[in-house]
Amino acid sequence: MHSHTTAHPDPGAARGAVAIITNRRGELLLHLRDDLPGIIAWPGHWSLLGGGCDPGEDPASAIVRELDEEAALAARDLTELFEIRDDRGSGQIITFFAGTWDGDETTLPLAEGIKLQFFASEHLDILTIPPFIRDGIHRYLAARSS
Repeated sequence: MHSHTTAHPDPGAARGAVAIITNRRGELLLHLRDDLPGIIAWPGHWSLLGGGCDPGEDPASAIVRELDEEAALAARDLTELFEIRDDRGSGQIITFFAGTWDGDETTLPLAEGIKLQFFASEHLDILTIPPFIRDGIHRYLAARSS
């Protein structure tokens, strides 16, 4: 479960963006990905909403677009956190963002994946989550609690 933060990412490397969305109770919004092995990275895993950057698109623009496309979600206070490379999956350099949203996740029009669900941080250990996403969530939670 080794991932690293990239201090000076390769400008030619594939990039993506994900968002750690929390509600007023501090729960994290996770996305159950479609179970399509060989078609998508991390099939059947719980992950964060997000996706790849389009050509010429920066991660901040990509995450706003992805949240809208995947779930018609407009998070408040979207802030860039850090980057981690998905070494065991797509190979992309992923920029993590954090934001808040207090709605009912079951009412969001999910365009990709199986479902969205808020989880308390103490329940994350029982979920199947890609290693780089788990690392990013743990890093976010550690910084939040300090």
